[in-house]
Amino acid sequence: MLIQFTAKNYRSNKDEQALSLVKGKGDELAATNCFSPDAPATVSLLRAAAIYGPNAAGKSNLMKALLAMKTLVMTSASRIQPGESLDVTPFLLDEQASAEASEFEATFVAEGVRYQYGFSALSERVTEEWLLAFPNGRPQRWFGRAWNMETQAYEWEMGSSLSGQKQLWQESTRANALFLSTAVQLNSQQLRPVYNWFSSTLKMTNVAGWQPGFTASLCQNAGSRDRVLDFLRAADLDIQDIRVEAEKISVKHLPDDMPDALKAKILEDMKDNDVYDVKTVHVTKSGYRVEFELDEESDGTRKIFAFAGPWIDVLKNGHVMFIDELHDNLHPKIVQFLVQLFHSTETNPKNAQLIFTTHDTSVLNQEVFRRDQIWFCEKDEAQATTLYPLTDFSPRKGRENLEAAYLAGRYGALPYLRALRKEGAA
Repeated sequence: MLIQFTAKNYRSNKDEQALSLVKGKGDELAATNCFSPDAPATVSLLRAAAIYGPNAAGKSNLMKALLAMKTLVMTSASRIQPGESLDVTPFLLDEQASAEASEFEATFVAEGVRYQYGFSALSERVTEEWLLAFPNGRPQRWFGRAWNMETQAYEWEMGSSLSGQKQLWQESTRANALFLSTAVQLNSQQLRPVYNWFSSTLKMTNVAGWQPGFTASLCQNAGSRDRVLDFLRAADLDIQDIRVEAEKISVKHLPDDMPDALKAKILEDMKDNDVYDVKTVHVTKSGYRVEFELDEESDGTRKIFAFAGPWIDVLKNGHVMFIDELHDNLHPKIVQFLVQLFHSTETNPKNAQLIFTTHDTSVLNQEVFRRDQIWFCEKDEAQATTLYPLTDFSPRKGRENLEAAYLAGRYGALPYLRALRKEGAA
């Protein structure tokens, strides 16, 4: 579960921007929208957060920053080659910032322990990396490294609480790799929960990023298929059953005009993958069953079907889900339905968390969200992103119409629209 994420000097995030999932003051919706992690000295957290703002304000860049952090944790030691550049992009609209390192830090709970992990990096090297753990509620600095420009070498700090072959891990860590990733690759069991939080617990996508394959795979099991059907029916889709046929990928599943060399590579890379034929079953008033190919359903229905499997999986396992533009091609009532699944202790027994960006203001109300669950994003005069919470404006509990106030401009984070000049005007 996520406590806080900060990013600095990454894309439009010039100065440090922090997204917090810590429960603020106020007891509204506390029984449903908040929870207390089973970890020493960890404050109560929120089950969901929504981020509003105009197009190009930097909402997506905040999520890209976390995705960049996750990707480097997962790949820096295993897939990035010596001398290869790291995929970090600083704020380019400032000469000084563009030459400085990007910085990322996440505070989270994994396997009952609170961790604070972060690093800064240039394209050619990691410049700093650190990990603090709170296994007993008190901080323990497990490791730290910092690049010394004068000596052109790293300065290391290895905490006594970190056990294992620390010297080997340190010597094996390349300049363009993370120590965390290297140590886990070399079998550090103590650091594995931190790595696993990024690789397995943290889920990131946008609405278009989900394909129906995962949901289809769940439907091969009767119990899982029933959960998917319950999800679809709760979303008010008139689908009475789902029929799935699976087969291994073969040349018949590829376009005829695809080059043979490319076909061979795809078949080799995906030789163990299944291809699913999904049919949805509708029932007429007279009780007659009619089957449709999934491709014959509406865009919204296909998206909700693709949503169903990952959504059920995240709720079942207590994962952390980031979604960019949740509103895309979804009715506002569907958006509210999806959010409320996280706010229900019945459907979210393991305290999964949902963080999403959206333009849908229909859920911007105090019946759905607490005031500390709403965030806004806008750019300043230097075209740098600023992220700030609704609570900065002290809205009245239970009384203020958040949607109307936002659209009226009270909270900022709205597009500034200018009139088009007439043709031929100077």
